[in-house]
Amino acid sequence: MERETIRALVVRSLGDPKTPLSDKNCPVSEMQWPRPALTSPTSVRVKVKVTSVNFSTVLQIQGLYQEKPKLPYVPGGDFSGVVTEAGAKVTHVKVGDRVCGFVNYGSFAEEFVADESEMFLIPSGCDLVAAGALPVAFGTSHIALDHRANLRPGQVLLVLGAGGGVGLAAVELGKLMGAIVIAVARGKEKVDLLRSTGADFVLDSSEDGIIKPVQAFLKSKKLRGVDVLYDPVGGKQHKEALKLVKWGGQILVIGFASGEIPSIPANIALVKNWTVHGLYWGSYVIHQPHILRDSMKQLLRWAAEGKLDVHISHQFPLSQANLAFATVMDRKAIGKVIFTLEDKPSRL
Repeated sequence: MERETIRALVVRSLGDPKTPLSDKNCPVSEMQWPRPALTSPTSVRVKVKVTSVNFSTVLQIQGLYQEKPKLPYVPGGDFSGVVTEAGAKVTHVKVGDRVCGFVNYGSFAEEFVADESEMFLIPSGCDLVAAGALPVAFGTSHIALDHRANLRPGQVLLVLGAGGGVGLAAVELGKLMGAIVIAVARGKEKVDLLRSTGADFVLDSSEDGIIKPVQAFLKSKKLRGVDVLYDPVGGKQHKEALKLVKWGGQILVIGFASGEIPSIPANIALVKNWTVHGLYWGSYVIHQPHILRDSMKQLLRWAAEGKLDVHISHQFPLSQANLAFATVMDRKAIGKVIFTLEDKPSRL
């Protein structure tokens, strides 16, 4: 007999995700939730093994994100798992296949149902942990650097917030694409990890500003400035970084982890011939899904070939969701934070 419910995290009200789940005011609960049914002939049911925590998810729980699901709902975006059921017209995956992907919400659960178009086969050589943590962080950075900025070998890439999920992915991809990478992060632990990635220059933002140290590095290499600025932070760092962007440079607006949305002076953008790109990765699902699919397939190939290291900072069970959210919100993560729905929270 099929189960009627599954274990899931459920957002019942908007509020602080860091509140302990035992607190009556906590907006999130771990509870039994109706088992989702296949919704169309192309629907696929996935038994979730790994699902990752993104900054956008904690914003959504607080009601601060552009997408606001109707309450109550199961949050969660990228995932990896195994197909357990497939609709009659599903052609790309089958029962037993290892898959990963991204959904707007729903992956913080033992099972969920999505269309086969949202699933990607995990190639041999790529484990479930890497695949479950890869889509949003590496997908965002790959489309930003490759599709939007057209980053080329030898160009200078400056990555702010380089110790976080998308920032660390941008550093790795920048090096893989042949760029000269300058990484800015806060704290010794993040700086040490970034140096191990092969970043050309790593700067601790907890020290004095970024302008003079970066200028000194550029001068030592006889470089004229930054070609591509990758910014998931905003705030003061963004304002400083703009002073390093050269004529004809490109600015990638990824997010505002600092909480401050900066302004880009239009007169300076005009004089310096800057190109400013806004990048909301999830919207590619609607507007240019073929670009997102091609990007994901390339990233999974690189992961299977050992060219990408999806760094897992912290692993939590669903029952410790508030700790996982706090790790992301308090910027304690170095790379990705994940939930594992297995007895052994290890590489799968």
